[in-house]
Amino acid sequence: MSTSGTYKIRPAGRHILTIGRDLIQDCYAAIVELVKNAYDADSPDVNIEFRTKPDQSGYSIVIADHGHGMSRDTVIHKWMVPSTRDKLDRRMSPSGRIMQGRKGVGRYAASILGTDLLLETVTSEGEKTIVLVEWNTFEAAQYLDDVDILIETAKVTEPSGTRLTMTGDHVLLAEWNKKQFEKLRFELKKLISPVSVAIRDEQHRDDFRISLTVNSFPDVQDISETIKPYPIFDLFDYRISGRIDADGKGNLSYSLQKARNTTEEIIRFDTGGPTGCGELFFDIRVYDREKEAIESLIGRGLKDELGNYVGKLQARQLLNDYNGIGVYRNGFRIRPLGDADFDWLKLNEQRVQNPSLRIGSNQVIGYVQIQSDDLSGLVEKSARDGLRENVPFTRLKEITKLVIAKLEERRFYYRKNAGLSRPLLKVERELERLFSFDVLKRDIRSKLAKGGIDKKTADEIIDIISRDADDKNKVAEEIRQTVAVYQGQATLGKIINVILHEGRRPLNYFRNQIPNLRYWHDSFLETSDSGKLEKILSIVEGISQNAEVFVKLFGRLDPLAAGKRTSRKPLELKKTIWKTLSVFEEEMKTHHVMAKVDGPDNFKFSSWPQDIYAIFTNLIDNSLYWMNEKKITTQEITIEVVAEGESLLHVDYRDTGPGIEPDLIASEAIFEPQFSTKPSGTGLGLAIAGEAAARSGLELKAFESEQGAWFRLQPKTENE
Repeated sequence: MSTSGTYKIRPAGRHILTIGRDLIQDCYAAIVELVKNAYDADSPDVNIEFRTKPDQSGYSIVIADHGHGMSRDTVIHKWMVPSTRDKLDRRMSPSGRIMQGRKGVGRYAASILGTDLLLETVTSEGEKTIVLVEWNTFEAAQYLDDVDILIETAKVTEPSGTRLTMTGDHVLLAEWNKKQFEKLRFELKKLISPVSVAIRDEQHRDDFRISLTVNSFPDVQDISETIKPYPIFDLFDYRISGRIDADGKGNLSYSLQKARNTTEEIIRFDTGGPTGCGELFFDIRVYDREKEAIESLIGRGLKDELGNYVGKLQARQLLNDYNGIGVYRNGFRIRPLGDADFDWLKLNEQRVQNPSLRIGSNQVIGYVQIQSDDLSGLVEKSARDGLRENVPFTRLKEITKLVIAKLEERRFYYRKNAGLSRPLLKVERELERLFSFDVLKRDIRSKLAKGGIDKKTADEIIDIISRDADDKNKVAEEIRQTVAVYQGQATLGKIINVILHEGRRPLNYFRNQIPNLRYWHDSFLETSDSGKLEKILSIVEGISQNAEVFVKLFGRLDPLAAGKRTSRKPLELKKTIWKTLSVFEEEMKTHHVMAKVDGPDNFKFSSWPQDIYAIFTNLIDNSLYWMNEKKITTQEITIEVVAEGESLLHVDYRDTGPGIEPDLIASEAIFEPQFSTKPSGTGLGLAIAGEAAARSGLELKAFESEQGAWFRLQPKTENE
């Protein structure tokens, strides 16, 4: 027997608790949701009051606002309708605020705060509606529509607004201790940005005050305050802020407070195309965490609510508690983005790779202001636990990291010049300084002469020093060559993608054809069929051809992979540079990169092939990365060798990439170990290239160019 019919989905009674108590992250998130509702109601403020019963058997939480209230009809057809589209469709409140609640479930967060909820709401016309909700009735009901809720309405002379009263028993009361209230205060302080005036349009200021009262809770000091953030936000060491339009272009402002008489720098920013996540506003502030930096932070005015300067431990704790880059929409933070323990930008991972340049999440406090979801594509999750992991959110993360990188570059250079960072070892320079004895010999000769020592004796003493210097310089040369080997292998590690890309095809051939070779071999042994022998020979020929790919690949990489260095010898410079370019042959074909090397074919320069490879491998690798990253239409690399007779005048290296910022060229920060403008760069490439140049008596310089990057390799001048 068959039956058919139509039926309706009937949510279970406890469904209302699932979208409230079970969906909301914690009690702090619940209160934040109810505060947002007060904002949506155009209230100028919201008051949160915690009170215990006289016998300590329970407590009440009252959240009251002075907004426009709700009519009986609104309560029945919107407030009592889960997942209503009301705010999603309206988008704006009557006074022009952009709605914070969009999912229609935030009010059910109250179920996590108490065993029942009393709603009292009054409209501007004096219509008062009262609703009592007992959450355990939903738990007991089989279906949601089995629960009856009494609604009363009357005319009153009270001012408009909404008052929510949640009561809890002694079990819930026990959960609210001193630590819980501290967390609540912290969440409320972070709910509204500490620079809300900067976030909101100054021409349309929309003040919204939050007050908190706590009375008679066991072992908790009474609280009565208007929520305000700590002043730490204004006491930054470094700051970058500004706006990036939806087209990807904008201006950023960089400033620092660690030194007096510093000027603000304007940075032109261009992502090379639309942001993909709408218009963005940034205000990111960074704090150094050394002992002296913490003392300076306190000295600039870090005080507690009583006006007392905080101690160093408390200052560090504030940084630990407040750190994070929040994402704000219309002045409200989207949790958990910006939580101290939620490193959504993976700053700590980057810092591990390059601690001198990158900042960690515990050093930064700031925000990114985003547009509405229809303009930005950035959509909040239904559970109020962040933004949906879509393409716009990926773009938001990428662009925010690029903005932070602009600050990191300037911070790195300032700390280096101010002697605040750890000294970065430049091997060639330090070896020369360590094993240079000319100044020592001159000073000793002068002292001996002044002491009346005869010239012959002085010459003998200086000769002893010279012999010792010669022995030490032999050791220095051994160190120099060992470092050169390590740097060559480090460069090889940087371009491991070349090996992986070019080696994948022949490896796949071997993997696929060797079973075939076995098959045809066994088949030939059984039948002695010459046709099967032809199959075997064809596969063997393929193996030979693919093996040749590896031979050529390893041949091109051999100078970088050498375990020890041969003697310095005259190299055909142009030919050696071409060999370096051939390392990237396949990648350049893939991205249609044109390369040329100009200059005399027969010019020779005395050096080590490993060092020439190291110099140009790092330059070429950088060019290919940035031309591809910035989607440059015409990608070219031009290298020109300029010589006069047997003397090298210089080698110019140019590309058609995005170029180098003038400030980074002037400061020579790009040659510092650990400095990198790549989001996940190690900062070793140009430092290694510079060291390799120095071993051959050359120096690598960068110059400003109207198009692309311009490097010059030239003999060291006398004063270098």
